[in-house]
Amino acid sequence: MIPLAALPGEVRLVEVGPRDGLQNDPQAVSTDVKVAFIESLADAGLRWIEVGSFVRPDRVPQMADTEEVFRRLRPREGVTYLALVPNLRGLERAAACGVRAVAVFTAATDAFARANIGLTVEESLRTFREVVGQARGAGMLVRGYVSVAWWCPYSGRADPRAVRRVVLELLEMGCHDAGVADTVGAATPREVQELLDLLLRDAAAERLGVHFHDTRGTGLANVLAALQMGITTVDASAGGLGGCPFAPGALGNVATEDVVYMLHGMGVRTGVDLDRLCDASRLLEAALGRRLPSRYLQAGPPRGG
Repeated sequence: MIPLAALPGEVRLVEVGPRDGLQNDPQAVSTDVKVAFIESLADAGLRWIEVGSFVRPDRVPQMADTEEVFRRLRPREGVTYLALVPNLRGLERAAACGVRAVAVFTAATDAFARANIGLTVEESLRTFREVVGQARGAGMLVRGYVSVAWWCPYSGRADPRAVRRVVLELLEMGCHDAGVADTVGAATPREVQELLDLLLRDAAAERLGVHFHDTRGTGLANVLAALQMGITTVDASAGGLGGCPFAPGALGNVATEDVVYMLHGMGVRTGVDLDRLCDASRLLEAALGRRLPSRYLQAGPPRGG
C-alpha cells in the first residue's frame, strides 16, 4: 500500500456539475441560472468545467440550451469549458458555438452503450475515431469516457480486460486522457486499485482520470484509492449533484466540496477556493429549492476543538 505521504502534490479537478450533475435532475433549470452557476464555479478556481452536452433534447431535456449557455459564457484565461458530443452532428454544433474542448463517451459493456447512445461498444469506437480526428484537426482538445467501468446496471460486473481495451483505443485515437467511470456507484477501493493497476501497465497515470458516483457511500474512499495509484485527474460535481438517465438507481457524483476538503486536509493542492465553491453550490440550491447532498456544503468547516 502506498503511504499517504506519497499522494500527488496537486490534483486536476474536472467539474461536471453543470452537465452530469444537472442532466438527470427532474427540475428544469433556466439558462440564466446555469450561466451564473458556471461563472461562480470558475470564480472559485475550477479550471476544467463540463458545461453541457450536444445531445438530442428529447433524450436529455436539461441539455437543450447548451448552445445558448456556451454563447453567454465569457472566455477566461486558464479556464477550459468542455462539452460532451455523441457523434459528428454534436461536434458540428459544438464547433459552431466556439467550443474548444469536447468529450466522447462510450462504455465497457454493450448493454450500457446501447441504452446510452444506441450503439455497441465497437460501433461507438468507430464513430468516435472520426469524431476525435475531426475535433483534433480543428484544434480541439478531446477527453474520452468509459462508463460502467466497474459495474453495469444491465450486465453486472464489467470485465477489466474490456475496460482496458476501450481505454487504450480511446488514447490511441487521440484522446488527451481517458476517464473511467463508476457510473452506478458500486465500486470499492480495492476494485478501483485493481482496475487502475491493470490500466497503468499500458497507460501513463497522467492520461487517466476517474469519475465516481457516491450511490453507496464509497466515492471519497475511491478517490483516495485512485490517488494512491498515482492518478491526478478527478471528476467531481458541485453540491454532489448527479445521476444518470441510463443507469437506474445511480445517485449523485462525488461532491466537489467534499473532495476539495479531503484533499486540502491532506496537503494536496487543487487551486479551488472552498468557500467560493460553496457559494456556487448555494446559488444552485436556491434555484432548485432544495438542499444538495454534499456533506461539506451542509456541515461547513469544523468549529471549536
